Amino acid sequence: MRRGEIDGARQAPKRAVLGTIVEAFEIASPVEAIEPYGRGLINDTFRVVAGGTRYVLQRINGAVFPDPLRIMSNIQVLDRQARLHPDLGFRVPVLIATRTGEAGLRAPDGNVWRLMTLIEDAVGLPRLETPEQAREVGRLLGRFHTLLQSLPADALSVTLPGFHDTPAYLARFLSVLARVEGARNDPDVEIGVRFALDRQALAKRLADARDRGEIPVRVIHGDPKLDNILFDRDSGRALALIDLDTLQPGLILHDIGDCLRSCCNRSGESAGGLNRVSFDLAVAEPILHAYAEQTRAWLSAEEIALIPEAIRLMPFELGLRFLTDHLEGDRYFKVAEPGENLRKAGIQFDLVTDIEGKAADIRALVSRWNASEV
Repeated sequence: MRRGEIDGARQAPKRAVLGTIVEAFEIASPVEAIEPYGRGLINDTFRVVAGGTRYVLQRINGAVFPDPLRIMSNIQVLDRQARLHPDLGFRVPVLIATRTGEAGLRAPDGNVWRLMTLIEDAVGLPRLETPEQAREVGRLLGRFHTLLQSLPADALSVTLPGFHDTPAYLARFLSVLARVEGARNDPDVEIGVRFALDRQALAKRLADARDRGEIPVRVIHGDPKLDNILFDRDSGRALALIDLDTLQPGLILHDIGDCLRSCCNRSGESAGGLNRVSFDLAVAEPILHAYAEQTRAWLSAEEIALIPEAIRLMPFELGLRFLTDHLEGDRYFKVAEPGENLRKAGIQFDLVTDIEGKAADIRALVSRWNASEV
């Protein structure tokens, strides 16, 4: 699908059309409010109030997800698992069925919509301000992985083929680079290209370990960045991981690395250059500490040993994807202005550089995984 086709698919439906879509789900009437909600880069999201209850309505981007109904099936598996383990205190948004009993709605134009309950009294955080907030992130991710580690990986469908396949992202980047005439004439692009080419071996680290059978494929969230973590408004306790589109079989190391990439880069993914991009060890330590408390009984020694590599890999992977998307004309990630994906690629590559400079400190944090103080 070309960029113009994707943009056309993303154009927000009119209020009357949205109202008709909402009415197709099994909820009370009347529909009192529908308004844009959140900052997602892929799906279109709306907050709905109907019958005094608040919901989240989403149009799943069919240009990204080849079979959106698989996403709903995976969420239902997660919900059932969470109900079997209430002691873990993990909240899952509840899918609302359509009036015909389906988990999602396929509209006449082919778009697939879902409606979920909104987790009340919960807030997101733009950044972590205290060690306790960081510990809550580690506890939540650890509880999430503990909740799902007993499931066989094939209990869930693959919703986004090739996601976190870093060698494939690298191959695509190299292919795009070769066919985009004059791409490297832009000095900013050339800086990113050289950075990526110098670290091609990094792209294969986790995939090679998986292929050699050293680390297992498990059920993962796929995108556990800070934006996707909800905290209790009053107590500050981390309640839920949302945006479950990439819930599927994968490597837990991708989740750990991506969570730390997001939480420990305190200047954010869209930093405008005013703040130096850096990996905050003071945030990483309590996250890893709390995560270890939840997972040390079952996480393998091989997975633990590769955590430093995962922390370095995930910003490299995201930067590679941003850079490739820039070269292809911003086909995947939404952008507000030309060059935004290139700038975001530079931020992620700067984060990799800072992580590389702190490699010994990161290894020291992980080496204490089974020590009593961790």
